[in-house]
Amino acid sequence: MTAHTARHRPSGLAFALASALTFGGSGVFARPLLDAGMDSLHVTWLRVAGAALILLPVAVRHWRVAQRRPLLVLAYGVFPMAGVQALYFAAIARIPVGIALLLEFLGPVLVLLWVRVVRRNRVSPAAVVGVVLAVAGLGLLLEVWAGMRLDAIGVGLALGAAAAQAAFFLLGDAMGEDTDPLAVIAFGALIATALLGVLAQPWTLPWGLLAQPLPLGGLSLPGWTIALWLGLVCTAVAYFTGVSAIKRLSPQVAGAVAYLEVVTAIVLAWVLLGEALTPVQILGAVVIVAGAFIAQTAVPSAPEAAPAATGDEEAPAVADAPAPEEDPATLDRR
Repeated sequence: MTAHTARHRPSGLAFALASALTFGGSGVFARPLLDAGMDSLHVTWLRVAGAALILLPVAVRHWRVAQRRPLLVLAYGVFPMAGVQALYFAAIARIPVGIALLLEFLGPVLVLLWVRVVRRNRVSPAAVVGVVLAVAGLGLLLEVWAGMRLDAIGVGLALGAAAAQAAFFLLGDAMGEDTDPLAVIAFGALIATALLGVLAQPWTLPWGLLAQPLPLGGLSLPGWTIALWLGLVCTAVAYFTGVSAIKRLSPQVAGAVAYLEVVTAIVLAWVLLGEALTPVQILGAVVIVAGAFIAQTAVPSAPEAAPAATGDEEAPAVADAPAPEEDPATLDRR
């Protein structure tokens, strides 16, 4: 993040919670399509393609963003939007879902390592404790010891998904104030649609399912409305609020708070789909929330606005003004 951008905890937490709710709901809203017989890779492509279609006017309006920041746009489409999905699905074909998800969510740990080792910035102890607690809580929530089976290639793919998730946090923070994050997400969705289309082969997608009523909780909704929700809310809104959270909290703090996404997914599955939680899973959810709470304390309070200069006073030069404190480390978001 550029040094002139100040962190702001209250709005950052609001965006982070909105991101966790929208990202976390993707599995629940995808379930009716999966239960109806649609392949998971088809659902993922449909989700990203829906977001690309919805955000196409944004991409057309802000076409200069792709011209001005081509590497940022390309990286965002390859790593956060396509890479995480493709590598995760490849991983779960070889190792249990819980293990793959736990490894994928090592992304915030990789962010901490990048900040400390590569960028040589100090990392807040609160952020470290928050991420460690969140990883431990995630292990409890997913009960990863059940059906433990390791495959070297599967583990490598899951760690690749973790690296792509880390790129999500770091790239989100790298967007300057002159770059519209929604435009970057729009171009990223277009790139991800093309890349995932090679794997998903959308021409083989059972499009007829979108016209059928599908059960969701106690409701029966047309398949196209579920697909629309996945594209609009669980992708476009989720990525936008996620980037907004990163820019206000810092990548390492937002990474810890992002573990609430898994808690949200499990709670929504419990409420809407009747998937009960075990006592150990409840404990894991509590630990994740505790980790997110501790991590967010690393964000300094927003500084009070300086009093306006009078006509007899000369405003200090911008170059001489101290940069706002970040994290309290200075830092560079998936």
